[in-house]
Amino acid sequence: MGYEYSLEQFYEDTKDEFHFKVLTSRIKSKIPIIVPDFHRPAFALAGFMENFLNERIQVLGETEILYLRSLDSDGQRESIQRLFSKPLCCIIVTKDLEVPKVLIELAEQNDVVVLRTPMSTTPFLHALTGHLEDVFAPREIIHGSLVDVYGVGLLFAGRSGIGKSEIALDLVERGHRLVADDVVEIVKKGDVLVGKGREHLRHFMEIRGIGIINVMDIFGIRAVRVQKRIEVEVRLEEWDPKKDWDRMGLDEHYVDLLGVKIRQVVIPIYPGKNITVISETIALNHMLKVYGVDAAKRFDQLLVDMMESDKKTRKYLKYDTE
Repeated sequence: MGYEYSLEQFYEDTKDEFHFKVLTSRIKSKIPIIVPDFHRPAFALAGFMENFLNERIQVLGETEILYLRSLDSDGQRESIQRLFSKPLCCIIVTKDLEVPKVLIELAEQNDVVVLRTPMSTTPFLHALTGHLEDVFAPREIIHGSLVDVYGVGLLFAGRSGIGKSEIALDLVERGHRLVADDVVEIVKKGDVLVGKGREHLRHFMEIRGIGIINVMDIFGIRAVRVQKRIEVEVRLEEWDPKKDWDRMGLDEHYVDLLGVKIRQVVIPIYPGKNITVISETIALNHMLKVYGVDAAKRFDQLLVDMMESDKKTRKYLKYDTE
């Protein structure tokens, strides 16, 4: 079974944004929200039940309400009863439209919550879809540090104790912005990964030998941000002289997170190495690649051009006997 979003939580999360008014006597529902979508049951009200998506939030706009008003009392009851022939999580009425009393009556009998919002239907549906997509978006919790460096989200990964927090702290001291340390929550939005800290850990950091610090308290509000798109994973590994480390950077390396591939740079760690400056360089180099400037490929092409030029020169001089 997938993620279940209780109606009570949905109401608490959105009541201020959507200015909901509860029209039924309760807000609790036995049926949770299980899909990030809505359904407008105009055809179901008219009698066509073939494609009635009852597992979704049911939204009644002006079209549905005007149709119900066009019916006599018996017709209204018969039409609305079709909605309750299957279990529903809730019904939302837009534009502060007046709701037929029989709808509230049948909703109470079937333990279905009815909400009303003053928002117009189209803006409400856009906002509702955005909220549900965020709630149901694929997400993952990983161990690492996320820092906004020159506008690029760098996700520092590596074994515990290798120095991720210390590098993040050094970057903050140099004017960059901490997003999360130790625990990073990654949310997939379309083909973009957005990282943020857990609510109770936000902007706190553990530095071995010092303990827990609050980055915002020490460095100010400009040193932190709530969330950031993740663009590059910087993986920290101990230096191994036997390992063939990348020297040219011609081959792009990627890591897969929630089905999205992002660039990965593996950095060897040894005493005295300035990882902070290297991290800034990684961010700037990534931005250059975004704009189509690849130093490694340019250097490789330069070497090829030099060899071709040298080959032509040597051939010319070989036959220059004067």
